[in-house]
Amino acid sequence: MPDQRLIVVAGESLIDRLVRPDGDVGEHPGGGPFNTARALARLGCRVAFLGGLSTDEHGRLLRDALETDLVDLSLVQTSDSPTLVATATLDDAGQATYRFDPQASAAAGLAGTKLPLDTAAFHVGTLGLVLEPAAATIAGLVAAAPPGILVMVDPNIRPATIAEPTTYRSRLAAILARADVVKVSRDDVAWLDPGSPPVTATRRLLGHGRTGPAIVLLTDGAEPVLVVGSSGIDELPVPAVRVVDTIGAGDAFGAGFLADWTRSGRGRDELEDRAAVRESVRFAMRVAAWTVGRAGADPPMLASLA
Repeated sequence: MPDQRLIVVAGESLIDRLVRPDGDVGEHPGGGPFNTARALARLGCRVAFLGGLSTDEHGRLLRDALETDLVDLSLVQTSDSPTLVATATLDDAGQATYRFDPQASAAAGLAGTKLPLDTAAFHVGTLGLVLEPAAATIAGLVAAAPPGILVMVDPNIRPATIAEPTTYRSRLAAILARADVVKVSRDDVAWLDPGSPPVTATRRLLGHGRTGPAIVLLTDGAEPVLVVGSSGIDELPVPAVRVVDTIGAGDAFGAGFLADWTRSGRGRDELEDRAAVRESVRFAMRVAAWTVGRAGADPPMLASLA
């Protein structure tokens, strides 16, 4: 049985079109929030996806994938706008660079919605914080989230999609003011705070008291994960694994943390417990390690981790 506390994941779904170094091209369902919702469901959580889905062939593929993983689709908004496509070109190390089109997609059209009353955690990020009107909608939901809801943010910044950096930074700052947990990569903080050391840039994301994140989780590929909080920094080594590609790894990590945190009955107030945070981060690393060993964003079932 899934954890009965509801997690809502808001943002985009899209098609990842993978172009490998040998020229092979394949397509997989994707999008940071879409991947996160599926991962949470596979890890035994009760999760609803809040986003736009197209009626086109790709949209039906995305819907089928969510339904297969038992993600609640009652908050989905359906439209005839086309599905967003992210073309990911992989290098020999499995790292991806992205191109996104079209701008007027089903993913961008999210508007006029509310969080269910029984929401326990709210996860937002990636292009859901960029594409309009979805970005304004999600920012409004974060600002209006009741105190009992834990808010987790994964900016997962794609610079090529940000036409107005000043607007994006202002929106992200407002979202971070209500965030409890922020997951960022080294690339994220390099874009947000160019020229600053990663730890310095990460510390600057922390708010004062409860006006900003309680913790920030900094990931950097195979390098240790840093847990940055007001009381100090914890460094956790990443297990060595064979990497097929890194697509969906960050989404799997974020989902793993949130799944373990909520399944353990923890909320916003427990984020000051550094031992508890480390425990959930270690679980998140296991989920991410499984994911990078498989092609595309294909997170594990909870039973697979046993």
